[in-house]
Amino acid sequence: MQQPQDMAGWVELLGAADIPVLRHTARELQKLRADEDHLNARSVAHVVASDPMMTLKLLRYLQEHKGRSQTSELVQVEQAIMMMGFNTFFESIPAQPLVEDVLHDHLDALTQLLRTVRRAQRTAQYAFDWALMLHDLRAEEVRIAALLAYLSEMLMWCFNPEAMLKIHAMQEADKTLRSAVVQEQVLGFQGVALQRALQVEWHLPQLLQQLNDPAHAENVRVRNVVLAMNLARHSAHGWDDAALPDDYRDIAALLRIEPDKVMAIVGAPGVAR
Repeated sequence: MQQPQDMAGWVELLGAADIPVLRHTARELQKLRADEDHLNARSVAHVVASDPMMTLKLLRYLQEHKGRSQTSELVQVEQAIMMMGFNTFFESIPAQPLVEDVLHDHLDALTQLLRTVRRAQRTAQYAFDWALMLHDLRAEEVRIAALLAYLSEMLMWCFNPEAMLKIHAMQEADKTLRSAVVQEQVLGFQGVALQRALQVEWHLPQLLQQLNDPAHAENVRVRNVVLAMNLARHSAHGWDDAALPDDYRDIAALLRIEPDKVMAIVGAPGVAR
């Protein structure tokens, strides 16, 4: 595959690409399809919503097949599957190709992709839990936005593994290097810019589009997802990161509880200082 030379080229390539999904997702969906006793919208939605890329495939399909009478966003996975029906879902949004096959020759990149997926899953769970605590009536939308917050990073690991490994190596060699600077050096653009371009091009949920917009920085739902991203990133390698105490205090302010309570909720050891 010829590599694009600029961000516009990547937006075009990714728009035409068949987005890969996790092998686990494909396996579990196949099991459900073969077991009519356990095949229901909730069980299918649980599998889909655990995989950021399968969720992306579903949202893109919904957007591309949006009826003229549909004026609101449809971002609840279970509701979407119920509306489209199982036959349409399984036939029109197949769980393939597999990321494990796509990155068969780039196992280091596969490892990093799976780490990013795990971080996305943790971010989504944090944001969803906090949305419920905040009595957000659209908590599922918050969860989906959080799950897709690393969208451009995951896609670039799939389709541009060599460049992503180079970026990773440079940052491992110099921990002070900012991601945006290294991305500009290697890719010619920042990951956040690609994320924003894909969100707009694919008409992804509005909340997802607001995450990187300073104008919405104080929005409670945006703040929720951003803080969930921070916590997932800073705790990815353990609970001793120097930034975590600030995270606990920021989350405590959002939820209007004490930092110690935040630590208990997220399963962090020790006492906040």
